[in-house]
Amino acid sequence: MNRHRQIPPTEKRQFLLFMVLCSIGGLAIFSSTISKNPVLPILAQTLGADLQTIGLIAAASTVTGIVTSLWAGSLSDRYGRRPILILSGIVFFTAPILYLLVHTPLDLALVRVYHGLATAVFGPVAMAYVTDLAPVRRGERLGYFSSFQLAGRSVAPLAGGAILAIGAWQWVYMVCAVAGALTLAGMVLLPEPDQRGRKGEEGEPAPASKIQGGDSAFRTVIGDRTILITSLAEASGFFAFGAIEAFLPLYSLSAGIDTVMIGLLFLVQVGVRTLTRPLFGKVSDQRGRKTQITAGLLLTALTAALFPYTTAWPVLLCLSALFGMGFSVASAATSAFVADLAPSHGRGTALGLMSTIMDIGQAAGPVLMGGLLALFSYRAGFGVTGAVVLVCAVLFQWLAVEER
Repeated sequence: MNRHRQIPPTEKRQFLLFMVLCSIGGLAIFSSTISKNPVLPILAQTLGADLQTIGLIAAASTVTGIVTSLWAGSLSDRYGRRPILILSGIVFFTAPILYLLVHTPLDLALVRVYHGLATAVFGPVAMAYVTDLAPVRRGERLGYFSSFQLAGRSVAPLAGGAILAIGAWQWVYMVCAVAGALTLAGMVLLPEPDQRGRKGEEGEPAPASKIQGGDSAFRTVIGDRTILITSLAEASGFFAFGAIEAFLPLYSLSAGIDTVMIGLLFLVQVGVRTLTRPLFGKVSDQRGRKTQITAGLLLTALTAALFPYTTAWPVLLCLSALFGMGFSVASAATSAFVADLAPSHGRGTALGLMSTIMDIGQAAGPVLMGGLLALFSYRAGFGVTGAVVLVCAVLFQWLAVEER
């Protein structure tokens, strides 16, 4: 008797598609990140941009995400995931070439707006593709997908810095274009996933038509209180992440910590998120999403508020690791929770809505923190950041409904 479980051909195919999609995700985020870290401010300064203009150029791609993500997800529900992914792949490939043609800070800002379309479209549509392939174990699968993306995000600054150390900035964007071309090639190879409603999964029939189903899904998603409050919970985590990413280095410098040690603070934070996302995604599959999201947000809020109460690097390192842990615990469950709540023909819309609200939160974090620091102190800035996450955690626990 063969004691090894025979994997059905369909399951094998889905796993292969999932691994291809994870590889595409890693390449896509590598391509996006190497275009801005660390080369973007250097290029902007070379073009004559002042510090305020550099900040606006860096934020340009985030604004694109706020405007685009919801509609990208909705279009993928109507017309399929694959064509929308291919459109993002075209941007991943062509945008790096445009950097080679810039002559002014305005040119660079416009290229950043265009490049922002790539990740704004790719993010929600790729997550919807993952959930289409995983009627069960969504949290675990989304966790692995996120870890591949985090790996690409981690490697990109190191690669970009190494290229700048030995060559001109143009070489960075040539590598970026190669990664974009590989991303596009992978997207072309992907088939269209099955988006039909499954009685065993959703308990709902497939929509009569894609257009009708897309309109119905949009209304359903926008009117769903739990999807909205879960998106707000996710945005609060990214609100704190954006504030910490922007101002923890400055606080650490004011405490006399050198730049190498500051880099390690963020390396540990990203490492914790990369290693634990699949684990916490699996836990949310088995134990439920709601309590895990609340617990993760509470840990995120606490650690964000505690940063300015120490100047000891080992303590800051522990807090950074715990912040990454809290962020991972919550975000490992949010996308899967939204996918669970959405109708089968509206997952792209739901995940696009979450991405839009998330981008607003991430953009607002540094802005609010900067204003607070200008008026008050680091303790006030980090404290308010933690308080915002705490309030969102309480609202989520109070208003979200896990069982339908």
